[in-house]
Amino acid sequence: MSGTGKVDGRALADGLAGASAAAYTAVMRPVEGTILTVVRESSTAALSSAGEGGDLLAVAEAARIAGGDALERTPELLPVLAEAGVVDAGGSGFLLLLDALLTAVDGRALPEPPEVSGPVAGSVGDGHPSGQDGTRYEVMYFLEAADDDVPGFKEAWDSLGDSIVVVGGDGIWNCHVHTDDIGAAIEAGIAVGRPHRIRVTDLYEEVEEQTWVREHIEDDGPTDPIDCAVVAVANGDGLRQIFRSLGVRRVVVGGQSMNPSTTDLLEAVEAVPADEVVILPNNGNIIPVAEQVDGQTTKTVRVVPTRGVTEGFASLLEYDPCGTADGNATAMAAAASAVLAGEVTVAVRDAGSEAGAISEGDHLGLSGGKVMVIAGSLFAATTGLFDTVVTDEHELVTLIEGADADEATTASIVSWLEAEHPDLEVETHVGGQPLYPYYLGIE
Repeated sequence: MSGTGKVDGRALADGLAGASAAAYTAVMRPVEGTILTVVRESSTAALSSAGEGGDLLAVAEAARIAGGDALERTPELLPVLAEAGVVDAGGSGFLLLLDALLTAVDGRALPEPPEVSGPVAGSVGDGHPSGQDGTRYEVMYFLEAADDDVPGFKEAWDSLGDSIVVVGGDGIWNCHVHTDDIGAAIEAGIAVGRPHRIRVTDLYEEVEEQTWVREHIEDDGPTDPIDCAVVAVANGDGLRQIFRSLGVRRVVVGGQSMNPSTTDLLEAVEAVPADEVVILPNNGNIIPVAEQVDGQTTKTVRVVPTRGVTEGFASLLEYDPCGTADGNATAMAAAASAVLAGEVTVAVRDAGSEAGAISEGDHLGLSGGKVMVIAGSLFAATTGLFDTVVTDEHELVTLIEGADADEATTASIVSWLEAEHPDLEVETHVGGQPLYPYYLGIE
């Protein structure tokens, strides 16, 4: 690092070498053929180039070339990669980082991503792939503990699982393990300090969810070319049919607890017969995922930040297949923003909320990401939500039945609306969505 604060070749080489050493220390049992190998060989080449007086560009190129060679050899070092016919995913990600650095240094274009025809094998540096062949749970947390106690903590974790990574120092440690015993993994941290920001992921469930989403991407849309197409995310046969009827060319199955990946959305975008595409995420969690697609395709992609399917329906009233993605996105976003969306669901555990204490099995009315109503029945939660959010300015209510709704309850809700809000026009549709007996749209 020079006095101006700019990174030079020597600083980059030293940084890569330091990162490599720290990575090997962080992993309980380092295994070659993983990202560790790729980073180590990249750093070795970088140090050699810097020692010969190489500038930032020369050092970065040396690191990238050596890393690429190391990545190609990872299947020779790790049998699980050879069996799958792939290279290490972590190493591939590291090379993408170096590619981005080279782009920043001299403006070269990023290389095209490689074609991937099968599953990608990922690992955490100890040779254990993620998925259903190993331990079930991923446990991560920050640990406040004395540095001298960490080696014993790592030994305790070593008896509980694999993919162990512990990094940090000066009393703060970031800890990661794959295990079948969540409680013991957390108790090991309590024994030496204070674990906090604990996060547990069911790896089996995550793999099943990703597989389910990918297998349910709709692929039977019209093939006649148009100027601008729409890709929407929805879950439920009825919802997909409604989106189709409103002009959506491709529906990716997903929603709450079943979020599609950027790759899933990218595949849908590439499949539609248009050079410009608008995506309707229809869920707040999917919006940032959808926003990554534009940078990964030559098509022009815009995202209308719909947080529910009723917003998606409303936005499509402004969709013009002969328009541009920018023009459509602006008009559709304005239409979506005019809709007040709501959902009714059932609590799966006890919790607190601004509306009061929630018990498992309670029916909840939600709007704007907040619990507005807590009730003992589906009818009470739905009508209570309407009572809370409907004003004299509203004219239209759209009620979408989910898989757990029934005709009798829907009829009772419609009758209640006609009696309590006689000026409202009421539309009902069968959506078939899971988890949410009713979606509401109020305009």
